[in-house]
Amino acid sequence: MCLVDRLVEFKDQAGTVDARVLPGQVLVDDDGRLETLAVAEMIAQAYAAVKGCGDRLAGRPVKQGFLVGIRNIQFHQAVFAGDQLQIHVNTVGSISGFAVVEGVVTRKSDIIAEGQIKLWVNENEPPEKEN
Repeated sequence: MCLVDRLVEFKDQAGTVDARVLPGQVLVDDDGRLETLAVAEMIAQAYAAVKGCGDRLAGRPVKQGFLVGIRNIQFHQAVFAGDQLQIHVNTVGSISGFAVVEGVVTRKSDIIAEGQIKLWVNENEPPEKEN
């Protein structure tokens, strides 16, 4: 399930991603409201876009990652179909495949959500596919 659209800014281990919430999109209810925890997943997917871009620029393969924890996220406003969001992420620390990422989700100039998530990125090379 992809909840983000495009990486619009990249700098080292930080960046900004755009996301447009569409009617009928996964996790959007019949009233057009996006499930609150989907916003935390958007932060995780924004980090994946930033991490993947950094890996590609460094000539490394993009690796699979997993959201493993949500810390101190505050949800300030609801998100609805039709909303255009920006997700700003910054990696605040990483060790042994784990990363702590700060995220801020905005709609225009309004902060929708902010907080930290923890992710694990599989640093092992993927197995070779047999032909």
